[in-house]
Amino acid sequence: MDSLPRADGIDLKAHIRSVPDFPKPGILFYDISTLLRDADAWQIAIARMTRALTPRRPELLAGIESRGFLLAAPLASRLGLGFTMIRKPGKLPGPTVGLDYELEYGSDRLEIQQDAVRPGQRVVVLDDLLATGGTMAAAISLLQQVGAEVVSAAVTIELNFLGGRDKLGVPVDALVSYDE
Repeated sequence: MDSLPRADGIDLKAHIRSVPDFPKPGILFYDISTLLRDADAWQIAIARMTRALTPRRPELLAGIESRGFLLAAPLASRLGLGFTMIRKPGKLPGPTVGLDYELEYGSDRLEIQQDAVRPGQRVVVLDDLLATGGTMAAAISLLQQVGAEVVSAAVTIELNFLGGRDKLGVPVDALVSYDE
């Protein structure tokens, strides 16, 4: 699904600020802080994502540090599910499992607690943005490594023109999408 339906008549793109040349020249940054601070728009965003995820029948939601937490935590509460965190190295206590991965501008690492997922548990992984798909693909791979059945990914914003969903191998739900 390219972007979730707007039966309620609210255009969520109108609540997302575009910031040119941030964090560096040539980058157009989509700032969700303007969506988060508008109570009505934020409630509608969570309601839309709840409708999209319900048919996927998740048993657990996983959020990618840090803005993925902003979407995953309230959705988990609304859906009556647990929530687990996928974080940068050294941020989680106890035994962890990690995955190093390559990005277009270097490499990075994600970690999850070793016991965060039961084998075969149906998980949806969430983040604020899907661009080239490197981080989301790594998160999906990491969840599978610890035994999860990743049933879908969900994001606040998808940049369709970068083709990130093609790297994921799971369905993707996006609140809003941009084609250029």
